[in-house]
Amino acid sequence: MLILRGGRVLDPSIGFDETADVVIEAGRIKAVGRDAGASYAASESVRIVDASGRWVCPGFIDLHVHLREPGQEYKEDIGSGLDAAAAGGFTAVCPMPNTKPTNDTRAITEMMIARAEEHGGPHLLPFGAVTKGQRGSELSEMADLRDAGAVGVSDDGLCVMNAAVMRHAMEYARTFDLLVSQHCEDHDLTEGAQMHEGARSTQLGLRGWPRAAEDIIVARDLILAETTGARYHVAHISSAGAIRLLREAKSRGLRVSAEVTPHHLLFTDEALLSYDTYCKVNPPLREEADMQALREALADGTIDCIATDHAPHTDLEKDCEFEAASVGMNGLESAIGSMFQLVRDGVLTPMRFVEALSSAPACLIPDFEGGSLREGQRADVTVLDPEARWTLEQEALRSKSHNTPLLGRELTGRPVMTIVGGDVVYELET
Repeated sequence: MLILRGGRVLDPSIGFDETADVVIEAGRIKAVGRDAGASYAASESVRIVDASGRWVCPGFIDLHVHLREPGQEYKEDIGSGLDAAAAGGFTAVCPMPNTKPTNDTRAITEMMIARAEEHGGPHLLPFGAVTKGQRGSELSEMADLRDAGAVGVSDDGLCVMNAAVMRHAMEYARTFDLLVSQHCEDHDLTEGAQMHEGARSTQLGLRGWPRAAEDIIVARDLILAETTGARYHVAHISSAGAIRLLREAKSRGLRVSAEVTPHHLLFTDEALLSYDTYCKVNPPLREEADMQALREALADGTIDCIATDHAPHTDLEKDCEFEAASVGMNGLESAIGSMFQLVRDGVLTPMRFVEALSSAPACLIPDFEGGSLREGQRADVTVLDPEARWTLEQEALRSKSHNTPLLGRELTGRPVMTIVGGDVVYELET
């Protein structure tokens, strides 16, 4: 038995925000409430953790990560990725299918899940590919992927450009209520693009990636979602225009959702003025107006959740000419510390912050038991110290890669314990 005593318990699934104990037994939440652990404290088999001054939350879920296995284990593998997730406070992660080979078959999905179960730690909930080989033409066997354990489908960084293919994908996915996640990018408008199209791309002499490339695909896909009735998700939304489209679609009751990354909430294209390849991401960092629109949309729920888009790369893939550098940022271990800035600045309430990382993404995963501290629920729990001041050090990262501009920066707010199914899978050493 484990008792988390006297923490600030925040459970958005039931609107609970009180100082309370959380009692965990046999992998489940046994009791939550003020002094709920008092009657169990005398037992010799009980571990009591003083959670005073800490936040006790439903386990955090990351809907969008890249764990690189199979095929690119030199960047990350399932074991190192799960260790990084645990240290970042995540009890479940959803790896994207852009592996080598692509996760477009039952066998690969089953292998990934088996590797995760062998390693232990956070739950691994993979996305399968929408199309075979992510080539955008022939649909994958979504029924097999779902039966193997896939929780959604996405072609990830390769947008499904053919509208007919996307319509058929939505129709197929709807029969299983699978989430269809889209990287919204009209490739005809972004060929050769290196960063956001604007004054700074002109200043730097780099080909730009216009907002319209995102907005056009979002608009098309929302029409298709309405036509098919499918569950549609905008991956790493980045433009103010896409937010307007999403908000309007939600107002009409469409089954649509979206995620936003920490880096799009914290950085603009100004971060690229020094040609910092760690800030080269896809979609690109945009302008101040876009960042503010993203923050507002996350606060009011138009954007459902925060997802890291954890994209590990080696030094060779980042320490090179800007145009040759790989896109993506390491994010699992820095997300919470960086996102606390939005709570401190009053952009997000504590409850909305926790919701965007727990109950909101849980609602998007079919048949997943998570996102709640209700009695009887599986004990997936994240414990945070909101006042912890710490520096992100390369040597302390559990990820194999360290491609993040946050290295060496002081952050405030840190996961101190991650619990999965009642087992402590990460505990900060003090």
